[in-house]
Amino acid sequence: MVQTLFYSPEGKPISSSEFVSKLFDKIPEFFGNEEELRRIWSLPDTRKRLIEELSEAGYSVEQLENLKEVIHGEDSDLFDVLSYIAYHKDLVPRLERATKAKMKISGYDEGKQEFLNFVLSQYVENGVNELDDARLKDLLIIKYDALEDAKKSIGDIKSIRETFIGFQKYLYEDIVNNTYDNDLLVAQPKPEYN
Repeated sequence: MVQTLFYSPEGKPISSSEFVSKLFDKIPEFFGNEEELRRIWSLPDTRKRLIEELSEAGYSVEQLENLKEVIHGEDSDLFDVLSYIAYHKDLVPRLERATKAKMKISGYDEGKQEFLNFVLSQYVENGVNELDDARLKDLLIIKYDALEDAKKSIGDIKSIRETFIGFQKYLYEDIVNNTYDNDLLVAQPKPEYN
């Protein structure tokens, strides 16, 4: 059995349970409740900022990824790791998140649905980094071979970007209650993240 080594924010080696305990104590500094975490995580810019803030506080992406193994959530999103630690929520596999999101995008035109289904398959396979705004160009080229071909199939870049960012809220809806705050119908960060 391989044992993962964790470090405290001060750089000292600690056990995984100590790491989780310290992270649990720190979480209220980053988000106040589960709905705020959903709101932050649903937008690439605010998600990236939260990850950076966690890392600056001593909770690196690498350690959070390693924590997935400890809590048996290798096929889950980092959102689920944070939600599990902060609110004792069940871990949700990325495949289940993607399947629920596919149902929500059924109202999109066929070309956009096809592209978003491709994005979801990349998310299931590779994780949340595939949803980063910086990945959009690469995803379009992988799917369509050229940006011009992507534009012919699914519209102008502005529209594609809005679709790419806007659909991500469906991944992080409350799967148990299937509810979501209507404030997120348009992908806009909360004022405090501007």
